[in-house]
Amino acid sequence: MSYSTAISVFAIAVAVAVAPLCSELLRRWRIPSVLFELVFGILIGPEVLGWAAPDPFVSGLSTLGICFLFFMAGYEIDFRKLSGHPLNRGIMGWLVSLVLGLVVGVVLLLSGYVISSLLVGLALTTTAIGTLLPMLRDRDMLESPFGKFLVAAGTAGEFGPVLAVTVLLGASSPGAELLLLVLFVVLTLGVAYVASRPQPPRVVETMQHHLGTSSQLPVRIVLLLITGLVLIAASLSLEVLLGAFAAGLIVRVAFDKEQAAAMQPRLESIGFGFLIPVFFVVSGMKFHSSALFHSAATLERVPIFLGLFLVVRGLPALIVYARVLTLRQRSALAVLQSTALPLLVVISDIGLATHRMVPVNATALVGAGMVSVLVFPLVGFALAGPDAGPVRTELRDRTDPARDFL
Repeated sequence: MSYSTAISVFAIAVAVAVAPLCSELLRRWRIPSVLFELVFGILIGPEVLGWAAPDPFVSGLSTLGICFLFFMAGYEIDFRKLSGHPLNRGIMGWLVSLVLGLVVGVVLLLSGYVISSLLVGLALTTTAIGTLLPMLRDRDMLESPFGKFLVAAGTAGEFGPVLAVTVLLGASSPGAELLLLVLFVVLTLGVAYVASRPQPPRVVETMQHHLGTSSQLPVRIVLLLITGLVLIAASLSLEVLLGAFAAGLIVRVAFDKEQAAAMQPRLESIGFGFLIPVFFVVSGMKFHSSALFHSAATLERVPIFLGLFLVVRGLPALIVYARVLTLRQRSALAVLQSTALPLLVVISDIGLATHRMVPVNATALVGAGMVSVLVFPLVGFALAGPDAGPVRTELRDRTDPARDFL
């Protein structure tokens, strides 16, 4: 490792450590640490203080971070709890968002605002469920009816755009990409089936034994699965985030309740303790802050895209959940599922690399995503109120609005 890389890694480590402390100091406003990670990344990056640079080593850590972010998003999703009405409505809401996004994209294209209606349209349909999940967990809302609807909506809003980007923006024709995607799904389902089979007692005993030793064998196998599925996705010219997301789903299926309870702290230590915050800090380092603040054309697009997030991603929630959530909860869900960032970074990078997005829009989109991470969770959870929180067991049958549909 070169001296300059060591300096960059140290600066990133400082940012990663200080970000949650700042969030804790301002806990009254419940500002997520991810926002501080982005801001500190901008500060230490090449365009401000110049303490750190996204060289190949740092960029590699960042790629591992976003892969682990999508792995944890897949791991947190329990389709047995989301199946039925929450998942159906989540998919329906995203499809409505997709139509709205493409319509808005065409309007922006005809007005000369963008050069690709498809790319911007897909960007407007994303939801940062990987960012929202820790906030839901910290508020003890994952098991609440509102939390289930939000997780299902966020799953569709994160996985749907990845699938669309893979099929519609791949190097090959959409038909070829779709065939490769089907092949990948078949392989993933095969691995999931094998993983879900009852494990021989000898295997269970070995895993339990090594989980308490320095070898941490189960953790190593999980990392092998992530990198293996990412490799398969890359070899099929698919978006590598598909592989990471699929790995999370498979691990969730493979572990029983006791194994999941033992593994989760270790996986969260690797992800939320190291790799995922590195991704957000490096994203801040790569952010063109000078282009945002020194260009009126870029700055004025941030509130426009922020408003379009609410229109394209948030508005459908007011309609799709009309019969299962109160108006206040629907409004909260609309704001929360409009939170976007990780996929905005990915889609913006694809747009710049393929010359389908002008730099001013890429910068404004990521800037709007940063604002959404700060503002939308604060507003959304405040709107949700205590009624959207955890439901006591003895009252669950009477208070769960999703009970009749699960």
